[in-house]
Amino acid sequence: MNETLPLDEHRFPLTILDHQASGVLELSWQDGTVSRLPHGLLRSLCRCAGCEQQFRTQGRRPEVSPDLRLADIRPIGDKGLNLHFTDGHGRGIYPWAYLGQIARERSGLREVFVPRAIANPAPATHA
Repeated sequence: MNETLPLDEHRFPLTILDHQASGVLELSWQDGTVSRLPHGLLRSLCRCAGCEQQFRTQGRRPEVSPDLRLADIRPIGDKGLNLHFTDGHGRGIYPWAYLGQIARERSGLREVFVPRAIANPAPATHA
């Protein structure tokens, strides 16, 4: 399944499904793409002040147990999600653009800028 998302901070998912058994947060975006983000990955990439300070001073992200799960998901208006984890951590806010970035990086794809005026160019031909 395609996990790329246009870099657009005004995009938000149509549905948010938390798969507790598999430990995956599934986001279905407006353009039809789906992102499946493991709970442990989201916890390790938290950008709250405490996690960022730990990364700056110790050079590493927090260790995450394989059975860590989301305990609660709280929307932050139309900006993103506040995720609470079973390890007690709940300070991280994940904006929609950051969740899309995590999905792109996880799939190994990078964003490519395409001007809106040529968003649907003619197919390229190869010599």
